[in-house]
Amino acid sequence: MKNQILGIAIVLQGIASVTFAQKKDKELFRINDNSVTVSEFKRVYEKNLGLVVDNEAKDIDNYLDLYINYKLKVKEAYNLKLDTLKSYQKELEGYKNQLIAPYLQDKETLEQLVKDAYDRTVNEIKASHLLIKVSQKANSKDTLEAYNKIVNARERILKGESFENVALEVSEDPSVKLNRGDLGYFSAFKMVYNFEDNAYATEVGQVSKPFRTRFGYHLVKVTDKRKSQGEFEAAHILVRDKSIIGKVKIDSAYQKLKKGASFTEIAKEYSEDTGTARNGGKLPRFGTGTMVEQFENTVLGMKNINDFSEPFKTRFGWHIVKLLNKFPVESFEDAKKKIEGKVKRSDRLKASYEAVLNKLKKKYDVKVNQEVFKQIEENSIKDFLDKKNQEWVVSIDDNKIDGNKFNEYIKYRRKSSLLELFEQFKNYELTEYFKKDLVNVEPDFKHTLTEYKEGLLLFELMQKKIWKKSTTDTLGLQKFFEKKKAKYKEKKLEDVKGEVISDYQQSLENDWIDQLRNKNKIIIREKEVKKLKKIYNQ
Repeated sequence: MKNQILGIAIVLQGIASVTFAQKKDKELFRINDNSVTVSEFKRVYEKNLGLVVDNEAKDIDNYLDLYINYKLKVKEAYNLKLDTLKSYQKELEGYKNQLIAPYLQDKETLEQLVKDAYDRTVNEIKASHLLIKVSQKANSKDTLEAYNKIVNARERILKGESFENVALEVSEDPSVKLNRGDLGYFSAFKMVYNFEDNAYATEVGQVSKPFRTRFGYHLVKVTDKRKSQGEFEAAHILVRDKSIIGKVKIDSAYQKLKKGASFTEIAKEYSEDTGTARNGGKLPRFGTGTMVEQFENTVLGMKNINDFSEPFKTRFGWHIVKLLNKFPVESFEDAKKKIEGKVKRSDRLKASYEAVLNKLKKKYDVKVNQEVFKQIEENSIKDFLDKKNQEWVVSIDDNKIDGNKFNEYIKYRRKSSLLELFEQFKNYELTEYFKKDLVNVEPDFKHTLTEYKEGLLLFELMQKKIWKKSTTDTLGLQKFFEKKKAKYKEKKLEDVKGEVISDYQQSLENDWIDQLRNKNKIIIREKEVKKLKKIYNQ
C-alpha cells in the first residue's frame, strides 16, 4: 500500500527532467499563502499524459481539481506535524540516501573502472610479491622503517638477487614459506584493488615500485600475462594421505574409473573431501587463482567435457579431477552490468568517489585552520583529545566546523593516524555540505526528493484519516452498507466486505476533501486556466 501511495505521489508530482523558465512563471492557484505555479502544474500534467487513458481525466478542469486535492492533503499532513514522526524521518532518510548515491559517483571514472575491470578479466597475470607489514595506524617512525625495508629489498633484486630468495628472507607474508612469494595467475577482483592496479601496471619481468595497501608495503614482480581461460565446473576425488598408501588408494579409484565406473559413485566411495564427496565430488564454479596451481593447470589442460585426469599430487594430497563444464569469458556487452555491480561493491569504487571529491574541492571554498592543523601534525590522537580543542578546524564557504565535532569524530577511530583521520573528516564534512546543497544546485534531485517527502506524508495521512477508520469502525461500515444496500444486490455484508470497505474508504475521503476545501482558502487564476485549456483541451 505504501508503494502505491508513493507511486501516486510521484505520478502527481512528476519526475520531468525538463525545467521551465522561472522569470515569467505565473501563479495558477493558491491555497492560503502557498502558491502553485503554472510551470509546476504543466510539468506534472505533461509527465502524466501518457499514463492517463481516460480522456475525461485529461481534461484540465478535472486534473486541476485532482491536483488541488493532492496539495490540500499534503498541507494537512504538515499541519498535523506528521513530518516530525520518527518513523517518517527514518524512512525519508533512507530514500534520501538512495537518491544522493549517484551524485557521489563520477560517471566517467566509473565507466573507466568498468572497462579496466573487464580488460583485467580477459587478461590474466602471474606475479610474485613481497610484503613488509605496517599497520594503518602506525606512527611515522614505524612507517618509515617499513618503507626503508621494502626499498632495500627492491634494490637487492634490481642488483641481481632473485626475487624468490629475497622474498623468502624478508617477506612477512606467512604464505612465503610455501610459495616463495609466487601468487600464481589472477585477474580482476581477486586482490585488493591497489594491489591489482599496481600489478597490472607492471610489465612482464619488471619489479614494481613500493606501494601500500591496508596490509603494508608491497613489491610485485610480474612473470607472465595471458588470455583468460574463463571459468570451469569440475568434480574431484581427494585422498589426503600423500604417502605410498594414499597413492595405492587413488590408483585403485583410477582403475575403476578406467573400467567405466561412475565418477559420482567412486567419489562418494573414495574421496576424503567430506564437503564434496556426498555430491559426487562436484566443486563450486571457479576461475584462475582459486585453486592451487597443480590443480588449476590440470583442469586447464583438459580439452573435452567429462574427461578425467590421471592421479596427481598437490600439498593437500592425491587428486583425480573430472571436467564438467567450461564457461568462456563473456563479451563486454554481456558482462558489463555484472562487472559494474562488482565495481560498485569493491574497494575500487573509492577512485570514483575521489574524483567527485576533487571536483567538490574546486567547487567550494575549503579552508583549514593552520594553527589547529599544526597540533594535528605534532600530536597523537590521545594527546590531541587531551587538549580539548574547540577552535574551528575546517571551513566550507565560510561555514566553520568547530573542534568539538572533530573531537567526536576521532574519539573512537583508532585504526588510522591523526593526520589520516583529519583528511577523512574534512572529506566527510565536504560531502555532507554537498548533500545539503544538492537541493540548490540539482533541480531534478529537488523535485524527486519533494515527491518522496510528500508521498510518505500522504501515506501517513491516509493511514490515519481513512484506512484505519475503514477497517476498525465496524459501526460506521455497517451504517454505510445499510445505506447502500441496493448497490450490493441485497447480499450480506460478509459476502461483499472487500468491495464495501473500498467504497466506504472513497466515501470517507470525499467527505474529508470537502472539509479541507471548506476550511482552506483556494484562489484559482482563471485566466491562466483558460490558457492551459487552449493548449491541452484539443
